[in-house]
Amino acid sequence: MTPLSLQPDTLRLAVFVILFTALAVCEHQWPRRPLTLAKPGRWRINLAITGLDTLFTRLLLPLAPFGLAVQLEANGWGLFRLLPLSGWLEVLLSLLLLDLLIYGQHRLFHQWPLFWRLHRMHHTDLDLDVSSGTRFHPIEILLSLLIKLTAVALLGISPLAILLFEILLNATSMFSHANLRLPLPLDRWLRLVVVTPDMHRVHHSVIIRETDSNFGFNLPWWDRLFGTYTAQPRDGHDGMRIGLAQWQRPDQLGLWSLLRMPLAPLPRRRRP
Repeated sequence: MTPLSLQPDTLRLAVFVILFTALAVCEHQWPRRPLTLAKPGRWRINLAITGLDTLFTRLLLPLAPFGLAVQLEANGWGLFRLLPLSGWLEVLLSLLLLDLLIYGQHRLFHQWPLFWRLHRMHHTDLDLDVSSGTRFHPIEILLSLLIKLTAVALLGISPLAILLFEILLNATSMFSHANLRLPLPLDRWLRLVVVTPDMHRVHHSVIIRETDSNFGFNLPWWDRLFGTYTAQPRDGHDGMRIGLAQWQRPDQLGLWSLLRMPLAPLPRRRRP
């Protein structure tokens, strides 16, 4: 049975549930840091946001990237249809280009104040665990989906490539946010090919210059190539503070407060 022989939504949901459960068990068994807040309250908020994201995008933008890719392939549209590419070479190139696109999008959402208003909700989580990988504002998810649809339309990315990419992106987002302790030698080697939890945790530091680094989701290469890689947090993984300086109290981070966060004042971001 191939990935395309299953309904894409069914396959993505199955992978999400299996990986979420496996990572939740692993991080409970081998935690990297002690949590500062009770997990049930945070999980209720983060999973509620995930449900709202799904509902919001389905209602406003029912055409998913996979569906668009199927239509484009049937009509022979897109840049890839003009190039002598086929099979797994095209899939591999598509995965690399999409990952580079997500890296660039992530940097843009940090650098442009309007986009940062949306993205900062993700950075307000006071702990990091597998549920943090699903904590994105619904409007940010919608914009990200529009960017992805544009890339699919211009390049003519195949249905298989977009399905694999969306599964990988979801999986690596959960993995990189997991509160999972990996042996240091394994982390050193693993972060040469994939973003590890220790690498991505730096990105959630309260220190702005660390927040504005390690933007990669799947591959760590773009951060090294474009000079945005930070190997370790200044205060160490046990001593670092996670979140944003102006939102450090749990009572500021209820579901309704998070959804309204794009309307909140935008403090000047200083780099200590």
